[in-house]
Amino acid sequence: MRKQALVMVSAALAAGFCVLSPFSAQAQAYKADDIVKHFGAAKPNLGVSRGLCVGTEAECNKAGHVVKPPTAFDLVVKFKYNSDVLEPEARVNLDEFAKALKDPQLSASSFLVEGHTDASGTADYNLSLSERRAKAVVRYLSDRGVDTAKLVPRGLGQSKPVVSDKFSADNRRVETRLQVE
Repeated sequence: MRKQALVMVSAALAAGFCVLSPFSAQAQAYKADDIVKHFGAAKPNLGVSRGLCVGTEAECNKAGHVVKPPTAFDLVVKFKYNSDVLEPEARVNLDEFAKALKDPQLSASSFLVEGHTDASGTADYNLSLSERRAKAVVRYLSDRGVDTAKLVPRGLGQSKPVVSDKFSADNRRVETRLQVE
């Protein structure tokens, strides 16, 4: 009986790990509400962020000069090797992102759309490919009625891998972040 309970707990933990693991085989899908909540919470407090604090990060935080940059939101827009063509699962997430961008909470916000590549190929080629990926996302969102004046595509090439293996397919992606400048 005790052994059976242990096996059941182990199976439940293993199942939970598979669901929660960022490296699971199935891509994560988002809903527009999740995206609005993420970016809505990340809006900077312009009154606080315009201050200047000289000191260590801890000293400035203690003095109330906390300036946290908006966090990126990985839309799980993945690409095949050497491609800037949107995959079907990417389109599902981008459809939700388009809905979120039309929400009143985000209607006045602008976003950077940052394309990335793995390290296969030359740095110049990868920079060009990452720019094409970012522009493909912006085109798709535009076709869904999103104002492209709110979207700034840029390519970062292979310069910011998301996993330690710089050749991993996980590095072929597009992320977005609030534009604060």
